[in-house]
Amino acid sequence: MTTPRAIRMIYNMKCVMRICVLLLTVLTLPLRAAADPPAHDIVKTDLFKVGDLGYNLYHIPGIAVTAKGTILAWCEARKNAGEDWDDIDILLRRSTDDGKTWSEAKKIAQVDGPKEKNPFALRLKRTNPNTVTYNNPVLIADRDGTVHMVFCLEYMRSFYQRSNDDGITWTKPVEITTTFEAFRKDYDWKVLATGPNHSIQLKNGRLLVPVWLSTGTGGNAHRPSVTATIFSDDLGKTWQASEIAVPCTDEFVNPNETVAIQLDDGRVMLNVRNESKARRRIIVTSPDGATGWSEPVFQEDIVDPVCMAGLVRYTYNGKNLLLFSNPDTPRGRRNLSVRVSSDEGKTWRIARSIEPGFSAYSDINVTPSGTILCFYGRSEKANFAGDRLTIARFSIEWLLEGAPESFSEVQ
Repeated sequence: MTTPRAIRMIYNMKCVMRICVLLLTVLTLPLRAAADPPAHDIVKTDLFKVGDLGYNLYHIPGIAVTAKGTILAWCEARKNAGEDWDDIDILLRRSTDDGKTWSEAKKIAQVDGPKEKNPFALRLKRTNPNTVTYNNPVLIADRDGTVHMVFCLEYMRSFYQRSNDDGITWTKPVEITTTFEAFRKDYDWKVLATGPNHSIQLKNGRLLVPVWLSTGTGGNAHRPSVTATIFSDDLGKTWQASEIAVPCTDEFVNPNETVAIQLDDGRVMLNVRNESKARRRIIVTSPDGATGWSEPVFQEDIVDPVCMAGLVRYTYNGKNLLLFSNPDTPRGRRNLSVRVSSDEGKTWRIARSIEPGFSAYSDINVTPSGTILCFYGRSEKANFAGDRLTIARFSIEWLLEGAPESFSEVQ
């Protein structure tokens, strides 16, 4: 006869055996890196958080992929109140494994010599005259492996530098502010800004950087504004000014932060943030990215809450698409989404949400493996920038999940 104590011992032994079997099963499962998503997953990694390294705000994210496949993610790191005229540095992080792991943040812009605060900033009540504002970094990944960089100092001076080792080291900044003097015949600017965001190299080798200019007399000394480009045909040695691409009018109000793409027919298309009543992005095209700009039009199927956006070409595995990122709402920065065009930006019929809640500025790029990276600001509570900058990694399959079959077979 089996005693109650014996029964309990047998039961406990069976429980131990089941636990051992379960542990053995788990330990023998194939291991997968947490940052390596299946085709239909999205993985998010915070790269910059408020408070890290002593900065109170991170803003203006940008992302580029070099010829060797190194991913460069950068931003403005703001020390005090986080405003545009704050004490600001430009920080960069690098990834050499498709965005799974990242280097420590490094400051990459430093101009020697005395620095004067923009006089138009000093008209603003909260401007600290002792701060230095590095702003609006733009990086271009050259096909030859060089990384070109243009940035601004005090929204008043502009500089060029480059890296020959995928962003590890940078040349001494060379001032290119005189390039902007050519705009004065059409627009008497007092404030200048490059980009921001990554920009492009055209098929003929031309480096192209969208810019905006302001008389500095309006809100935050950034308004009114017009949009144009600067370009280099000698790999960054010298720079030239374009014609004004989008003027400020009653219909097209304060065109500013702009992204560029070269279309398959060779034309350059600018996709322009603005403050117009239409709450739509402005589109213009040029045969060379500098002259002969078309009449501005609103892109009716892209709403925009006055926010920086990202634009990139996706050419991989037989697909040729354009991808565009921005908060998909006419007011209030939320619901960051990636839109897809299969007709060179004429229409944007597909969109998928990346961040349904508050979401701010973004940039987007593609790695050699076809992984899509969207770098953007987000937070629990709404504010203009968010409390962190996050990389979202996903595949084209995830982005096109649920799309019409014809979209998934784009050639």
